[in-house]
Amino acid sequence: MTTDVTDTGVGMIRSGFLGGGFMAQVHSRAARAAGAAMAAVASSSPQRAERAAQQLGIGRAVGSVEELLAGDSDIVHICTPNATHASLALQVIAAGKHVICEKPLATTLVDARALADAAAERGVVAAVPFVYRYHPMVREARARIAAGEIGSLLTVDCGYLQDWMLLPTDDDWRATSASGGPSRAFADIGSHLCDLLEFVTGDRIVRLTARTRRVFDERGGHPVANEDAVAILVELASGAIGTLLISQMAAGRKNALTLELHGADASIRFDQERPEELWVGGREENRHLFRDPSTAHEGVARFSRVPVGHAQGYQDAFNGFVADAYAAVAGEQPDGLPTFADGVRAAQLTEAVLLAAREERWIDVGALDT
Repeated sequence: MTTDVTDTGVGMIRSGFLGGGFMAQVHSRAARAAGAAMAAVASSSPQRAERAAQQLGIGRAVGSVEELLAGDSDIVHICTPNATHASLALQVIAAGKHVICEKPLATTLVDARALADAAAERGVVAAVPFVYRYHPMVREARARIAAGEIGSLLTVDCGYLQDWMLLPTDDDWRATSASGGPSRAFADIGSHLCDLLEFVTGDRIVRLTARTRRVFDERGGHPVANEDAVAILVELASGAIGTLLISQMAAGRKNALTLELHGADASIRFDQERPEELWVGGREENRHLFRDPSTAHEGVARFSRVPVGHAQGYQDAFNGFVADAYAAVAGEQPDGLPTFADGVRAAQLTEAVLLAAREERWIDVGALDT
């Protein structure tokens, strides 16, 4: 069982941060909740680093990546634009420091694999925040499926819908610059959906076909470089088939990540906008299960971070992820910690989706390993 203790045997974990935007806020809150010392932050300029240090309560601002890596940080959180992840993570690993890198781990499968290999060779903890794994009811769904409670998996009906890019005036660096990479909707949120599907079911997507859509060719006067929405048909290793819909232009949907799994005996559904519950469906009755450590499957209770009746949400899930990453630094082996291997898997699926859409055919995902 992991805890929020960050003593590695040589003192408290010291956390460094690259980037000072929204995700750095989330990462730094989680690091603080885990009891880490907030060592240093570097950003795109010394001025932004100073501002981030003040806003995030981080000990000191440094003027460059090199200066941060020369310091005493034990682990570095990379919270910078997508296209910078691979080069920065490689520098962190080369410096012998543990690393938590925002997803996508890299914008190409080749780079993602190189990072995973480098981390393994150097022997550092290398994690990617697929944090929806850390909702207690996600773990409950996973435990119930592993126990055979829904029977053999038949079909899946999944989605991840947002509306923050609904209007032509909605602009973001992810859409209109090389910093975002070749995929936006899938790499940004579809990767979370696929990770959750495979993690909860213990099954893998082996074949897929996809269609992508770019609704506006320009946003804010800049050409759009990637997709707004993706529809995917999947076949899993078990033979189960299903649909995945990913969109950043679904009016009214703020963060609707849904996972509905249909088994031979029962169905189960998780909705990230209602994270405290699971829907369980059967021929004779439907019911809702609510988070309760006293009735949870073995191993699930540790993910409940507040008492029953006090809602847990996204930041709690993120806090659980960072606590597990820090526990791994201390020598533990937390169940379900998403690592660079999972980041490679996301990159593999991203390339498969883009290839399927471009060539309008089914793709054997495993063939991308060759």
